[in-house]
Amino acid sequence: MTTTTPKTKPPTEGRVLLQNITWETYERLLNEIGDHRNIRLHYDRGLLEIMTPLFEHENPKELISALVGVLAEELNIEIIRAGSTTLKNPDLARASEPDSSFYIQNESSIKGKRRLDLKTDPPPDLVIEVDVTSSSIDREGIYAAMGVPEIWRCDRGVVQFLQLRSGNYVETGHSLAFPVLPVTEVAKFLEQSQTVGETTLIRTFRAWVREQIKPEA
Repeated sequence: MTTTTPKTKPPTEGRVLLQNITWETYERLLNEIGDHRNIRLHYDRGLLEIMTPLFEHENPKELISALVGVLAEELNIEIIRAGSTTLKNPDLARASEPDSSFYIQNESSIKGKRRLDLKTDPPPDLVIEVDVTSSSIDREGIYAAMGVPEIWRCDRGVVQFLQLRSGNYVETGHSLAFPVLPVTEVAKFLEQSQTVGETTLIRTFRAWVREQIKPEA
């Protein structure tokens, strides 16, 4: 098992990094641009990163999210899809908008809520992050501070499962939320998506899940 130590990197195409931004300015910007937008914001104690998602970023994110849905359905696990909900905590002066997120273990605690308050509500149980350009902000540090238990990270086709342990993310071979799933299977299905249609891919993945949970004869 490997503990990850992400570093802040210079901004790249599709990203803008602003420095010395107050929390109040970040909140005002959120309110002004509203929910209907094509950008994502990440804030870390004065640093504000503005990201414009690209197709090569959105497509694997959608595929991985679809796999989560299949797992939940076949394993009969209730989930809440939180998508790119803004996760923010003013006490930490940190905020992020994940590529996708899910409530799984804490589904019953969030069911019926219309708004999240991370001062009192738990963070998502699973966050998905797809990196096709280098992030300028330590998003793993943001999620660790918020207590997100698990991240699935896809960086230019390389898939990692990360679990929060003692305040740091540790790379693991199997998912915390779905122990039946090894990281190698997600990587395999993402690679197959380059040559196989998405409908066929999801159908094949569903068959694989059913094979894993089939009672022994």
